[in-house]
Amino acid sequence: MEFPERVFTVEEVRLAKEIIDKGYKHNLTLKGSQEFQQKANESLGLIKTAGYYDFLCTYIRQIVEIDGLSQLREAEVAIWANMSTFADLVDAASYIIQKVQQMKDYLDGKPYYGVKGEPRAIEKRIEFLKNLRDKSNNHVIKERCEKLLNIWAETTFP
Repeated sequence: MEFPERVFTVEEVRLAKEIIDKGYKHNLTLKGSQEFQQKANESLGLIKTAGYYDFLCTYIRQIVEIDGLSQLREAEVAIWANMSTFADLVDAASYIIQKVQQMKDYLDGKPYYGVKGEPRAIEKRIEFLKNLRDKSNNHVIKERCEKLLNIWAETTFP
């Protein structure tokens, strides 16, 4: 059984979920300029430090550089990201994890955007930042995680 080329129809979603439930992991690829790939790899390093790389590779096939708005592309099992996404590597890593959670929810048949889906994705982002803060040995990374956690605490609903 092979992972579907796209994940859009009910049958494609069912097949993708079935394969993932059996332990399938994507071989994550980066598509874009050399600078984009370098910055993306730096954020991926933070994702590995926090222990979320397997989670990422379970639900995302590729991260693609675009000129437009960064977004999850569910049917492509991809995250589209622009260079400005990686201006802050810690925030970029947490953004990627938020999008991974949304892709998981999409495949699980749960709301993955809007008022019913965003809170779960933001919770995952906050969880990631706490884990990165706790697992990183770099005091600059720890401080940035703490600052972002404080921002999220001020902007999220109880």
